[in-house]
Amino acid sequence: MNSSPEQPAVDAGWHRVHPASPFVRGWVALVAVVVFFGRDIFERALQGRELIDHGLNGRVLWLLAGGAAVLLVTVAGFILSWYFTRYQLSEGYVRVNSGFIFKQQRQARLDRVQAIDIVQPLLARIFGLAELKFEVADAGESAVSLAYLPLGEAKQLRATILGRAAGIAPGPGPASETGTEAAPLPEAPEHVVLSVPHGRLVGSLLLSEQSLFVVLGAIASVVVSVLTESGAVMLYLIPAMLGLAAAYWKSFNKGFNFTSAISPDGIRLRYGLLDTQAQTVPPGRIQALKVSQSPLWRIFGWYRIQVNVAGYGGSAGNENAARTTLLPVGTLNDVMLALSLVLPDPGTADPVRVFTAALNGLDSDAGFTITPRRARLIAPLGWRRNGFLATGTALLLRSGRWWRQLVLVPHQRTQSMALSQGPLARRFGVADLVLHTTAGPVVPRLIQADVDEAVALFDQQAARAREARKRQTSEQWLAEISRAGSLPVPATAPVNDTPPQEEPHHG
Repeated sequence: MNSSPEQPAVDAGWHRVHPASPFVRGWVALVAVVVFFGRDIFERALQGRELIDHGLNGRVLWLLAGGAAVLLVTVAGFILSWYFTRYQLSEGYVRVNSGFIFKQQRQARLDRVQAIDIVQPLLARIFGLAELKFEVADAGESAVSLAYLPLGEAKQLRATILGRAAGIAPGPGPASETGTEAAPLPEAPEHVVLSVPHGRLVGSLLLSEQSLFVVLGAIASVVVSVLTESGAVMLYLIPAMLGLAAAYWKSFNKGFNFTSAISPDGIRLRYGLLDTQAQTVPPGRIQALKVSQSPLWRIFGWYRIQVNVAGYGGSAGNENAARTTLLPVGTLNDVMLALSLVLPDPGTADPVRVFTAALNGLDSDAGFTITPRRARLIAPLGWRRNGFLATGTALLLRSGRWWRQLVLVPHQRTQSMALSQGPLARRFGVADLVLHTTAGPVVPRLIQADVDEAVALFDQQAARAREARKRQTSEQWLAEISRAGSLPVPATAPVNDTPPQEEPHHG
């Protein structure tokens, strides 16, 4: 991402966003101006009093003039903001110029685009507009954001950017006064592979950890209220209940109508009730993946999948939680399908057995190496569960007996590693191995492995990462897929429509 005070001359490659964009972005400012200057008149009208206070003594015209001036300045600012905001797609970059007093140019390299989102807040949906966000590697926030474009134009631009980023050469387009523009690329076809039913989404919220805390908090409040013979304790719960209701609503709104599809330009995710969002994550951009399952979710066999994608950053607790969620709640079969999208080549001849053991297995199921028995005193519940397995394409790390987790890191995405060992771990001859990837909710960590096995894995994983990066194809991934002429075929998903039976749990 670069910034420059200079603004190149307008040519055929520069375009403006929709004229209504500044009003959609800044409608709150317009409402604030109207409320500030019209609140008194509105209250008088409701009370049946005269609309104008005669005590103003001739200052009414000045107040109205001041309000009109503020409104005109605000609208003029919106118009100037729209006029000086332009974007260009050329020479391997997406460029956006903005600002009429302090000018700025932001640009993103197409081959560094990690994901593209189409965001539609409620007001933008009403006007048929959408915001286009380009996530770029090493960017703490969206490197380029275009708000707002007509929905059809946003989809077309997304397809063109993904095609250019992947190496699809644009053909000649229509001629203009200043030259010939490149023809827009058609949107790639897609195949929906999974969706989240509304009932399952509601059930997952009711069986979430926060619901457990709500029940425990309510019980504790009732007990305290009875013991103290005072109902004042319940008043302190009102802010907490409002906050929890907001958290439930946010999770429901972000998980509503969740669908996942596969296309030649990547994994497409769509979700949202009032504010909708459509993400496109190109193949190979996911740095790490985590499958988690809480004890209450085990009753129905539900799982959640989160990912690290360069550019998204953040953690599961911030506003990027929905954007880093590959599957909010799903069955074992859904997990297998999602894994097949992220890792089309699982690197093993029996992927269903391996990944089922990784999610639900114990001991050395499917070849996992676990925490040595001598360390069971410091991990009495998890020592049979904690372990690792390296396939031909990824490293699998599993942990947790009650809150189960599986972390998957493609070999070529291993950036660096570190061994750690505290005094207690040294006493029992175990160590932790941490793999470093991009920022996100997934923290790949092998827990309490035998020291010799951890050191050997350190060396072996470094060698695997080097070899995988050598074999890694060009950043222009879509060119090869297009030449193949077909969509990726899920490799780890079961071939039938019946979810596979889980292995029996021990203890």
